[in-house]
Amino acid sequence: MLCEETGPSQTPHQPKHQQLHITEDFTSDEKSQIQALDRTAPMLPMQPGLPERRTHDYKRNGTSTLFAALEIATGKVTGACKLRHRHQEFLAFLKQVARAYPDTGDGTELHLVMDNYATHKTEQVRVWLEKNPRIHVHLTPTSASWLNLVEVWFGIIERQAIHRGSFGSVKDLNAKIRAFINGWNDRCHPFVWTKPALHS
Repeated sequence: MLCEETGPSQTPHQPKHQQLHITEDFTSDEKSQIQALDRTAPMLPMQPGLPERRTHDYKRNGTSTLFAALEIATGKVTGACKLRHRHQEFLAFLKQVARAYPDTGDGTELHLVMDNYATHKTEQVRVWLEKNPRIHVHLTPTSASWLNLVEVWFGIIERQAIHRGSFGSVKDLNAKIRAFINGWNDRCHPFVWTKPALHS
């Protein structure tokens, strides 16, 4: 989605911007209320013939909200951990994405797909978008967050970094999330649909 593949059907005299469709396409959302849970006793690692073992009870050490934007063409993730989930944090994250993909003067636009949560539609956000016309927000319909590809990535970080973790503080949780994002971006790749379309 970032750029259209060039092929034999495209003639050499076509302008460059027509061949590349200069846009950066993202899916963006927040994973809120991520709990920093700490087990009441250290987890026992897996051993031959024995599964990993951990206590059933835990301590709650606060929560964090992960804001993330996934670049569709590469799978690269821009992320930020915030203590709260308000329009102020969302607007700060939009500005972070804009800085990560700065305006180079070539007309490149940023298109972000996200759900229609109220935080995304406040007056402050709308005013900022009007002042930054190269950034376009596209809202998915109500109850259609499954259309947002970043939700797939949220599932991956939940399984691989958060669910089985033990965090003594929100700071520890945020550090784990940032380390996962850094590692992910070192080996990122675009997601590919594998389910064939159904034909009636």
